[in-house]
Order: sequence, then C-alpha cells, then structure tokens
Amino acid sequence: MKKVFKMQELDCANCAAKMEEAIRKIPGVEHAAMNFMTQKLTLEAAEADFDRVLDEAQKAISRIEKDCLIIR
Repeated sequence: MKKVFKMQELDCANCAAKMEEAIRKIPGVEHAAMNFMTQKLTLEAAEADFDRVLDEAQKAISRIEKDCLIIR
C-alpha cells in the first residue's frame, strides 16, 4: 500500500533527509521518500502494518523536528 501525505511545519531540507532515513529503518517500511520542496511524504508498507508504520514514522519525525506533523 502506497500513500502520499502532506507535511506540516517541515522547515529544513536537512531535517527532511534525516526523517526519510529514520522512517526507512522502521520495520515494515517498503519505501519512504520525503520531499522538502513539495512538503510531502510518500510511504509504502503492507496494508496490515500501515497504521503502525505511520504512527512510528510520526514518532521518528517528532524526534528530529518536534513540531513537524504528518497530515492524515
């Protein structure tokens, strides 16, 4: 399952790269891409794991930039 999410308060291209790297390390993530210019996250994971992966992705993002949110 592949979905694209709008990001809120993504202020730094370097932080976006760090977020992408952290999300890719989450078990169950098949693909992750953070685009700073479009302020979007593309996330791919198995449908059964998607909600858990998305929650873990938000936690990883918050550790890097506390005010940044995935808009669901």
